[in-house]
Amino acid sequence: MPRLRVEHQSWPLAGAFTISRGSRTTSEVVVAEITDGEHVGRAECMPYARYNETVASVIAEIERFAAPVAEGLDRAALHESLSAGAARNALDCALWDLEAKRKGKPVWQLAGLNAPGPLVTAYTLSLDTPENMAKAAAQNAYRPLMKLKLTGEGDIARVSAVRDAAPDTRLIVDANEGWSLEMVEPFSAELAPLGVEMIEQPIPAAQDSVLADCVHPVPVCADESCHTSADLDALDGRYEMINIKLDKTGGLTEALALRDAARARGMTVMVGCMIGTSLAMAPAVLVAQGAEVVDLDGPLLLAKDQTNGLVYEGSTMYPSEAALWG
Repeated sequence: MPRLRVEHQSWPLAGAFTISRGSRTTSEVVVAEITDGEHVGRAECMPYARYNETVASVIAEIERFAAPVAEGLDRAALHESLSAGAARNALDCALWDLEAKRKGKPVWQLAGLNAPGPLVTAYTLSLDTPENMAKAAAQNAYRPLMKLKLTGEGDIARVSAVRDAAPDTRLIVDANEGWSLEMVEPFSAELAPLGVEMIEQPIPAAQDSVLADCVHPVPVCADESCHTSADLDALDGRYEMINIKLDKTGGLTEALALRDAARARGMTVMVGCMIGTSLAMAPAVLVAQGAEVVDLDGPLLLAKDQTNGLVYEGSTMYPSEAALWG
């Protein structure tokens, strides 16, 4: 009889990480394990206050499924009985991992995907003063792609400083809903000559209908505005790109469906992450194959990682081994 176990883990960051909504020094994650007595499927999620999630609420939500898991819960039944979010992500990916270990086949094969290859991930610079962001950029100028956390006032100076410090690095920026509507057009116009290739979620999701009427030479990417494929209709004309995160989609199953649905609409795909360990990144690597932008640098921001974690060589990351996931 399958058994479910849930655990809260706290992982220290290499340094304080700041976005427009605040700072943190640890990553508080939840790990779900499903065992049949011989095999163990594991997966990680990160509860996010922006979506009204806490560690306690996500653990409680996962624990509600102890009995269904014991009765043989499958992914289809899980999706019918639990909405998208961190809890479903942990359960969905743990079920994928358990099935892979039971059948002795990798998840990519079970899902009908091609074998995954290495990816080049963005490296994220925490929100700070222009001077401090420039220092961080100079230290990472060898990386091919950087993502800058922005907030509104002073952002052009931040990006300019980073551009000077890392002239050959591709740049994308993420405002985390921190801009006002009045900033979108002028900021986009100023960021384009600096070589910025994408602006992620500039204004609050609840206000983003106005983006359809904004002139923005830099493509805009939906993050907080896009959780599942059900959100795509509302994004038409507002965004050119979407950021797929498994903690938003509620797992690998919906993440793959969202990716395919977005591509069918001609949207560009980014695959991102919360700040988590390699256990959280591993299933996202499958979704990120062929994505125009990959942002799976969570483990690079940690002081330490899972045993058997993903291998990163600079900004190049490699798919997981079965000992970790999948």
